[in-house]
Amino acid sequence: LRTRNMLSHKNKIICFGEMLWDMLPTGKVPGGAPMNVAIQLKNMGNNAVIISRVGTDDLGNELLRFIKDNGLSTQFIQHGQTHLTGVVKVNIEDKNNVSYKIVKPVAWDYIGVENDALEAVENSDCFVFGSLSARSEETFNTLKKLLEVAKFKVLDINLRPPYYNKETITFLLKKTDFLKLNHIELDEISGWFCTKGTIQENLIHLSELFNIDTICVTQGEDGAMLLHRKEFFHSPGFVVDVVDTIGSGDSFLASFISNFLKNVALEIALIEACAVGAFVATHHGASPLISKEQIQLLINNHSVRVPFSKV
Repeated sequence: LRTRNMLSHKNKIICFGEMLWDMLPTGKVPGGAPMNVAIQLKNMGNNAVIISRVGTDDLGNELLRFIKDNGLSTQFIQHGQTHLTGVVKVNIEDKNNVSYKIVKPVAWDYIGVENDALEAVENSDCFVFGSLSARSEETFNTLKKLLEVAKFKVLDINLRPPYYNKETITFLLKKTDFLKLNHIELDEISGWFCTKGTIQENLIHLSELFNIDTICVTQGEDGAMLLHRKEFFHSPGFVVDVVDTIGSGDSFLASFISNFLKNVALEIALIEACAVGAFVATHHGASPLISKEQIQLLINNHSVRVPFSKV
């Protein structure tokens, strides 16, 4: 399926991969890109769930409570005694360029194949997955099986050294209908497959090389660019007082997917996603509550008009 979804208003979206604790200087906060995306999708009124794995330790139990408190089902979250719940040591000295030290191995490296999860993905409208979940053999094998049955596949690339390589990313790109990445990741990946050009040239090349209709690249304070069926769209960024950028890209993706699946005009979907990402950057942690009113106020205050002219 490489077309925009024309299904019900409340699409079923399944996110797959890591759920963990971000260890900040100020304390721990729940994190992991797939979980962040699922929570914000749920907050935006979507039928979202996550497939993941935690340990049977206190950190795992606390994450499960957090998931429930945010209205998400824990049906597809596996529990394991062998490995501890995931943690990430976060360095926010540069609040605009947060760095991560991701502990391995942990529970989400061992997400197994379960029949009810396979059935759920097969019956879902959208399957969201990240590249980090491919760092371990067992979870990667599970991801491969889920990709075989998924209808519409959204890849959120997160290049976290040393947990990626060209071979794995190539495999994932070949399975992707919708790709989201940032401008640094686009530059690196483009260098693998072609002579580096402009952002537009790199997006077109990746789209043609991997038959991906829709690619979105975030550009930090410069906003975001979207390529959809050979047509470009751009949204400027929002000037905000950044607290940290943890979860900004995840919230951006949740907002864009939510509107994309509801067939909202692409220009509007892109600007709202940029506003959501900027709003999250003004808060500590990855999953602040976001209201439509707050986002509209941010857009109005920046005098941004939609729709934009296409690039």
